[in-house]
Amino acid sequence: MSPELVTLGVTTFLTLVVIMDPPGTVPVFLALTSSMQRAQRISAARQAVLVALGVIIAFTLFGRLIFDFLHVSVPAFQASGGLLLLLVALDLLTGKAEDPSPSATGVNVALVPLGTPLLAGPGAIVASMLAVENSDRSPAAWAVIMVAILLVHACLYLAMRFAGIIHRILKDGGVTVVTRLAGMLLAAIAVQLIADAVIAFARTV
Repeated sequence: MSPELVTLGVTTFLTLVVIMDPPGTVPVFLALTSSMQRAQRISAARQAVLVALGVIIAFTLFGRLIFDFLHVSVPAFQASGGLLLLLVALDLLTGKAEDPSPSATGVNVALVPLGTPLLAGPGAIVASMLAVENSDRSPAAWAVIMVAILLVHACLYLAMRFAGIIHRILKDGGVTVVTRLAGMLLAAIAVQLIADAVIAFARTV
């Protein structure tokens, strides 16, 4: 394998790891699945990762075509993702995410907000699209990018798969504290996404 491909793979992997942040998803995952049994939590982790993987691969392959067809800019997409995350953060801060409702105990939590926009958010989608833009788009380059994406999602699954161990250590009181902290962190991330989108919009004016 050429040094260029190695650099492409390592860069793509590290960029997505930093953006998708497998360790950082644990407190939010615990908060959103606090009312679930162990088997349900494992199923939610698997579904969330599969949804995120599907979204990331779809945008990696067809993202530029989708954006151009819909006449949607990257900042607009980023701002919408930030607003969605902000709503989730408010639920975590107010304790609504802990209420045992159908949306909190069923598959919907794995789809939204876990699968997207928490895991497959605007940052991860744009990063995967840029990896393609910065490559020579050869079959080998595509393969390296896909392997990097798969490895990142494997890390995400492992982090959430063993979140139950953390839950047993922290107990309910500890999870409540972590939930509030996760809400604040997620709110900060959401505001940053919106701010970056506004700045990008301002530069185009």
